Amino acid sequence: MMQLRVSMSVALLSALAMTGCSTLSTKLAVNNGSLNYKKAENVEPLKYPQGIDARAATPLYPAPIINPVALEKAPDFENQKGNRFAMPRPFEQVQNRTQAKKAQNQYLRPVVLFDAKRNPLLKVSGKSDTIWQYTLATLSSLNYSVKGQNPTRYEATIQVNQKTYVLKLSAVGKENTLVVFNPDNSFADQTQAEELLGQIAQNWPA
Repeated sequence: MMQLRVSMSVALLSALAMTGCSTLSTKLAVNNGSLNYKKAENVEPLKYPQGIDARAATPLYPAPIINPVALEKAPDFENQKGNRFAMPRPFEQVQNRTQAKKAQNQYLRPVVLFDAKRNPLLKVSGKSDTIWQYTLATLSSLNYSVKGQNPTRYEATIQVNQKTYVLKLSAVGKENTLVVFNPDNSFADQTQAEELLGQIAQNWPA
């Protein structure tokens, strides 16, 4: 029994040590030069002094010419600190961190766009709770009355120029979409919805 306890204790300590070492190695990872290839430059062919008869040197492994735009959008095979090459796990989808960050913050200010059927919608990046609070604050600054709010969703019934609309906010990641509906859940008149969303965008508090 004593040997069993000792064996279990040793196994547990070994597992904790391996986990701790893995986490510590990630945090303390230093640059080992494995990402230097990203900054590699073309090297001129070897030049021989005049008067020396030598066979022409042919590159054994010629480097391919890659479009700089493709490099900017290529996946980042690197660790969390971005200073070492890291092989992705099987079937892992690796993104370009810079492009992903730009996508998350694409609409730092509200922008009115249109769907395929020309229904206007407002796009803005950020936390949904904050975006919704900004939306309500903007409606208040415009003196538009909020008649009711859904307690479980980002949805509010408002009155604009004696007409009733329903504002609904949906989110995918940090990208939020605000759409104007009629009380019967149909899309609001496109001209009036575009005007309302345009006013919200122009008077956005952030």
